[in-house]
Amino acid sequence: MSSTRKRIIVTGAAGFIGANFIEQCLRQNLPVVSVDRESYFNQRESLKGIDFQEIVDRDRFLTDLENSRDSETVPHYLKNVMAIVHLGACTDTTELDVEYLRKINLEYSKSVWDFAARNKVPLVYASSAATYGAGELGYSDDESLISKLKPLNPYGESKRLFDLWVLDQEKQGNTPPTWAGFKFFNVYGAREGHKGKMASVVYHSKQQILKDGEVKLFKSHRPEFKDGEQKRDFVWVGDLVQVLLFAAQGKIKRGIFNLGSGGARTFYDLASAVFDSMGKKRNIRFIDMPKDLQPRYQYYTEASMNRLREAGYTTPFHTLEEGVKKTLASS
Repeated sequence: MSSTRKRIIVTGAAGFIGANFIEQCLRQNLPVVSVDRESYFNQRESLKGIDFQEIVDRDRFLTDLENSRDSETVPHYLKNVMAIVHLGACTDTTELDVEYLRKINLEYSKSVWDFAARNKVPLVYASSAATYGAGELGYSDDESLISKLKPLNPYGESKRLFDLWVLDQEKQGNTPPTWAGFKFFNVYGAREGHKGKMASVVYHSKQQILKDGEVKLFKSHRPEFKDGEQKRDFVWVGDLVQVLLFAAQGKIKRGIFNLGSGGARTFYDLASAVFDSMGKKRNIRFIDMPKDLQPRYQYYTEASMNRLREAGYTTPFHTLEEGVKKTLASS
């Protein structure tokens, strides 16, 4: 990689979204630095075939960010940076260790922000739709509402706290030249295999069909929703990474935005799309939701996308059926 070409640093590069984003950068001939646990790049079958270019272990990256305050010790990969796309986080919504989440999702992100602000590097980071909790206040990405949101789990709260910290930094004048945080809704697509239980319902549906010829969906435990008619905003990862690259190129000045498709669809719709794309007869069975999940389960999410459109991103998103078809065709 030429040292004179500006790089995009991608944290969480060995993750599902990170790997897809790296692929998009490579398609556009954009040099990258891939930050994550170094062991992940060799261990994960879902990452095969990707040229991650320069790989930096996450712990080394954090140390280098801190040491970069001394200009004489800045490593080469932190120089001539086009943007940082910060996707590295614990994304397990069932993780209950608040201290671990504070360290990985909050303090890590603060270090990345501080580096970007000091060195005038555009920053894009991952927030989450989990910040909305049960959706009591709806799914508007009006930044004035963030302080009022009530996430259903510690993961969502860790993301909300960073969003609030970012807005406070902006008030203090401590910001990168351009910055954007994105509240990811239900993302699905290729290269999810390593995520295990946290992989999308598209991925798990395919595996269930291959193994048992059926898809199991949770029964509804709320009378206003029929079984299988719980709704989520499912967004194809190919659309999502295009938005991230748009922001990384400085085309969004600032803000925290929703990133979904803008249209809620049922889990029944999703399972049906997987069956149809695989050329299989639909066979859906409803099972009881685990009791410990019931109080923390979101029955409806739908991203309001007006602010992102107003910020300049106007490319249409794929429908659920189109995204599922593309996902299964690539796996």
